[in-house]
Amino acid sequence: MKAHRGKLPVSIVVSVIGGLAFAGLVFIEDLRIVTGISIIKLNASKLHGIYNSTMILRRGERQRRALEGIMDEENKVMFDPKRCSVTDGKWVFNESKYLPYDDTTCPYIETQVSCKRNGRPDKEYLYWEWKLDNCTLPRFDAKSMLEKIRGKRVMFVGDSLQRAQWASFVCLVYSVIPASNRSMRKDNGISVFTAMEYNATVEFYWAPFLIESNTDEKIIPDPNQRILHVDSIANHARHWEGVDILVFETYIWWMSGQTIKSVWGSFANGDEGFEDLDSTVAYKIGLKTWANWIDSTLDPNKTKIFFTTLSPTHMRSADWNHDENIRCFNETKPVLKKGYRGTGADRRMMEIVSGVVARMKTPVTFLNVTQLSEHRIDGHVSVYTESQGRVLTDEQKADPEQYADCIHWCLPGVPDTWNQLLYAYL
Repeated sequence: MKAHRGKLPVSIVVSVIGGLAFAGLVFIEDLRIVTGISIIKLNASKLHGIYNSTMILRRGERQRRALEGIMDEENKVMFDPKRCSVTDGKWVFNESKYLPYDDTTCPYIETQVSCKRNGRPDKEYLYWEWKLDNCTLPRFDAKSMLEKIRGKRVMFVGDSLQRAQWASFVCLVYSVIPASNRSMRKDNGISVFTAMEYNATVEFYWAPFLIESNTDEKIIPDPNQRILHVDSIANHARHWEGVDILVFETYIWWMSGQTIKSVWGSFANGDEGFEDLDSTVAYKIGLKTWANWIDSTLDPNKTKIFFTTLSPTHMRSADWNHDENIRCFNETKPVLKKGYRGTGADRRMMEIVSGVVARMKTPVTFLNVTQLSEHRIDGHVSVYTESQGRVLTDEQKADPEQYADCIHWCLPGVPDTWNQLLYAYL
């Protein structure tokens, strides 16, 4: 006899139901390994109790791992800049990590990096911590930091990445300062946050190349129209005199092409006399100009100087074996492979910085953020940013090939760890 169309024979149905029931019993009996009790023999109320016991065991496992992490930290030595390497470490997820601010509570975060406010739905990227292999990196303590800079001027100098580090620093300390004792002033490329009670300022000065260029005051979008004055720095540097703690950074603006239009010396034809220099050559000349000004002008007994190393980009998802993805779009976890390096950090430029600084007579401390940032493919603003002054629309967010920004970082986010390093060095 043929079975009716669309229906299975009764024998097959019985076999399937029996198989599912048996699989269910096998799964339930597997829990006996955890509990030591056969669940087949228990009623519903006891089954519910064992479920709760299993959840308690899982919580206990998480607590055990957390305790092991604490004990591991206790076995490490306290941070000593001369003994501890900030590049040797790993990112550890900490769901109980305290977040001192976000982009809805701190008013100093630019729309460009306000990922949560711009619609980023996930939040796990906020809860990763950089743990050193052999040392304990101290947590950023806002009140302690304010005491460290009491009566001082702190200035961050560089491009939009450095502006994000400045904003991170300000947001990390502002919440412990009463509103009546803090202020913000922005004028002609200089932003000044004042902590009145501490007689301290935290400033940002816009100088994307450190040396002078025709795109300093008004940004020229087309890199081919930018002209650098690789031996001129005085117009910028006059703002750096008298500052107690200077934090410099320059990299990404030099990477707009193989060559950069550059001029040097003072001639009647001005910018018309430019030469196309290889970007690495121009970078080296520009940094030498910066270094010569530091050595000839600043007193190392009065001014501490830091240099934030290059911030890696994540434009090529094949670097971390996510060929199917588009740049950093939709990445929600760091690359956890020890010592991971992608193609978004030009090692030639790092060697140039190291070489120039090594020949300086004035001490310069590197904030080596490159390696720890290499792992953070999940930390960029991606499509949760702005374009031409407007937050990306849903249609634009759906086109990461064109709009995903894998250069800048969300705030809160990775730049907070950069400032944790600064806190440790101070």
